[in-house]
Amino acid sequence: MKELDKDVVEHALEHAMGRRVDYAEARAHSAFSEQIILRNGVLEAYLQSVDSGFNVRVLAEGGIGFSSTNRWTRDEAKRVAETACRLAMASGRKTRIEFSEMESNEADWRVEEEQRLGDVDPESKIGLLTGVDKEVASQGIDVPSRVLQCFADQVEKYFVNSEGSKISSYVPRVACFGIITVKEDGKTEQAARQFGYSGGWEAFDLWNVPAELVHESMVLQRVMREGKPLMPGETTLVCGTEVVGIASHESCGHPMEADRILGREMSQAGRSFIYPGGPYWLGTRIGSDLVTIVDDPNVEHSYGYYAYDDEGVRARPRYLYKDGIINEFLHNRETAAKLGVESNGSARAVGYDREAIVRMANTYLMPGDMTEEELLEDVKEGVYMRSFTEWNIDDRRFNQRYVGREAYLIEDGELGSPVARPTIEMTTKGFWSAVDGVTKDLRFDAATCGKSDPMQGVPVYTGGPVIRLRGVYMK
Repeated sequence: MKELDKDVVEHALEHAMGRRVDYAEARAHSAFSEQIILRNGVLEAYLQSVDSGFNVRVLAEGGIGFSSTNRWTRDEAKRVAETACRLAMASGRKTRIEFSEMESNEADWRVEEEQRLGDVDPESKIGLLTGVDKEVASQGIDVPSRVLQCFADQVEKYFVNSEGSKISSYVPRVACFGIITVKEDGKTEQAARQFGYSGGWEAFDLWNVPAELVHESMVLQRVMREGKPLMPGETTLVCGTEVVGIASHESCGHPMEADRILGREMSQAGRSFIYPGGPYWLGTRIGSDLVTIVDDPNVEHSYGYYAYDDEGVRARPRYLYKDGIINEFLHNRETAAKLGVESNGSARAVGYDREAIVRMANTYLMPGDMTEEELLEDVKEGVYMRSFTEWNIDDRRFNQRYVGREAYLIEDGELGSPVARPTIEMTTKGFWSAVDGVTKDLRFDAATCGKSDPMQGVPVYTGGPVIRLRGVYMK
């Protein structure tokens, strides 16, 4: 892994500060990455790569300028700084871009590894995936397509700015993707699972990927053998943690991104149902008082973990919906300044050649005080949608649709026969307002959240407890 040359980064900052700028920062990012792809037990690809470089971003004459490079020389640092300054000064903006105030931070933080990624040789990593494939293929279930992928990244960063911040970090991350297709009587169903962790190779012991994928294959086979379509109508819906997680991410996390609220994402990924002058704003009710959704980068060893964001702001939990009320937006320093608040540490970038933008980290519904048995016991008739096979949401993050993968009828508080692809279509307000029960358990799933153009896919967690929704229409 290429070591960062901090002297070059600091030289770039010093050169930018020597120009007529209101603010300057330099951020370096170096990543050593491995990728393994296995298809039906056969190694399809093993890749190693190093991506290393730095950027300079400045505010000057009301504009913002950004420039990056992968050349680690002092002359290149000077050129990048001058380019960023020139772009900012040439923007000719009528409305000045400003950043919210923040205290300077100095830190050197890292995520510890019980089993260092660099100490595990490629053959062992490939062998582990091969073992997962053999386990899934040996269950007597027809699984004609099995795709396994593993990503192992070691990421080092260094951030300095004109306000005195100086932050170094090291984050190892490992991820595994499993996509299986099960065939039964000429029909097929597919399940996709993602596992993610900030830390070392010990992640695979924690995940138990073979058992998880075997369970998925058994569920798909049973659904195709026994699952019946749901009779359309109003019912009680119990959502498993996977469904709660995707709903929290899509219908709370994304619409609470302040850049989307202010219109920056409108031509790329859509807008939000929350906007200045609209019917929904801070203090507006969006769900029942059982609904508190938090986005927290501080979840230990989570896939979306970070201690400081990519603008040098200390990470903290963000309470987006609190007791059913729209409570707090996700901010970087630019959006925070526009709305007259402080940044809450939501700026992230996937690499040195991308600007840090407003992103989620780990978004989940806070647990309640019920057990799952208590949640189910007074459901006379209903549906338990434990996981989803499909989700859709509009570009305002208001109208949404979820299709169940593992789902069962509920009869007198007990789980009954499987249901084939039950579907719920609701508004964001309708979904969260129907919640009348929340369990005390909390579970996370890993995901990769896409946003912006050029695309930036960042690691996140989604999750929550099991919840109950009363009086919802399903088909």
